[in-house]
Amino acid sequence: MDLSIVIPVYNSEHTISPLVERLHTCLAGRAFEVILVNDGSPDRSESVCRQLAAAYKSVQFISLRRNFGEFNAVLCGLNHASGQHVVIIDDDFQNPPESILTLVETADMGGYDVVYSRYEEKQHHWFRNLGSGLVNWLTTYSLGKPRELYLSSFKLIRREIVSEIIRYRGPYPYIDGLIFRVTRHVGSVVVPHNTRQEGRSNYTARKLIALFLNVFIGYSLWPVRIFTVVGAGLFLTSLLAGLGLLAGSICELIDVPNWIILLWAIAFATGLLLLCLGVLGEYVGKLFMAYSGLPPYVEKRNWPETVSRAVSQSSLLFLLPLLSHLPRCL
Repeated sequence: MDLSIVIPVYNSEHTISPLVERLHTCLAGRAFEVILVNDGSPDRSESVCRQLAAAYKSVQFISLRRNFGEFNAVLCGLNHASGQHVVIIDDDFQNPPESILTLVETADMGGYDVVYSRYEEKQHHWFRNLGSGLVNWLTTYSLGKPRELYLSSFKLIRREIVSEIIRYRGPYPYIDGLIFRVTRHVGSVVVPHNTRQEGRSNYTARKLIALFLNVFIGYSLWPVRIFTVVGAGLFLTSLLAGLGLLAGSICELIDVPNWIILLWAIAFATGLLLLCLGVLGEYVGKLFMAYSGLPPYVEKRNWPETVSRAVSQSSLLFLLPLLSHLPRCL
């Protein structure tokens, strides 16, 4: 299979059928599959997707028992995808299906593992643009994302990267976070962005806060290290200040009032406590990362191993005729 299209479906009973039809029109002549994942939609999306799966051999449909969230639905679709290129696209027609070919061409020309779409002018609601901006800012510092890269939901991922992403077994997947744990060979390309044809965005303040906390806590040790740095700075500053006050008091250069001593004791104890919490958090964070199901490294290719295997196989084939004559010699 050359291409897999993963579509998380939620409240799209009127848009998903035209989208699948248009996909078959613009991708005609290619070996592709469409994977629809219904994320517990309360409307008729499930029955419409069932009809599409019955009408098209290239359409595979998975229905989740309840609403788990967009990233969980996408991860489910990635687990069922078999294409060498996997494209994730929303169900609202804001990304034209014809742009899928643009993503594929960009990946092939640049040899990228992942290609994100970017927009000259986004047609999202201002609240979603605000949320996307906050998440992009956070991922720049917590995941090491390039500052100029926009993390859009419309993207292409190569098969090798998908195979690593689906190793995640936790309940809180963040696809972009999993991508940047595996690869940094990421590109982007400008594609059109249309206005939403029907309904409104499913991004709410609650979902935005949940996503922000998930990225902030679940995909880096950055929060713990903030405590470590602040605690170490406060501890060292209060320690030097205490030594200065002690030296001044012994030499009778300054008269230290009691409130200064109390303030110093509070700062010293707070810094020491934060430093200890940061060190303890490092241990807990390392355990958390170790049990997240992610590998310590990801191989791209192993040329010597490939050659050695080929040589060993050819040598074995050469020895087979000799081995066949061995019983006669005995």
